[in-house]
Amino acid sequence: EFLRKTYGPTGAFNAKPFEGGRSWAGARPELRIIGYDAHGVAAHMGLLRRFIRVGDADLLVAELGLWGVRPDLEGLGLNHSMLVMYPVLQQLGVPFVFGTVRHALHKLVGRLCRNGHASILAGVRVRSTLSDVYLNLPPTRTEDVLVVVFPIGRSMNEWPSGTLIERNGPEL
Repeated sequence: EFLRKTYGPTGAFNAKPFEGGRSWAGARPELRIIGYDAHGVAAHMGLLRRFIRVGDADLLVAELGLWGVRPDLEGLGLNHSMLVMYPVLQQLGVPFVFGTVRHALHKLVGRLCRNGHASILAGVRVRSTLSDVYLNLPPTRTEDVLVVVFPIGRSMNEWPSGTLIERNGPEL
């Protein structure tokens, strides 16, 4: 319900994957972080370790997805709570956290990048397997999105170059 209500205002299509009690859009998260307040779920984030292909390089990452803040709490800095996750991310043994956002969220995500905690990579397309298979649709989707990378075990200089990222599975 939280994800349906959070993603619904961005378009009915965005809320559709969460209809019928489904609590993830594609791949099931390995780790969920859920923040509560007196009114229920305040924020949610999911992580999944996976290999992606960036250009010609295979790379282990923790994919960040299902990231949302209840609409009445937007603008209060809850997205910065991602930073308290660094110790957990270091325990996962991943060199980078990778996520994608719509171009409309550039300003919001850009705030996380101000202090060097993350970098936004524009001009990179991301190919994903569709989470549901339909005979009349192709099995993959390629999107022009903003890629957000948090260096955890390596420096940002070690992120491979490439203009296409293969997710090797469905979007988280």
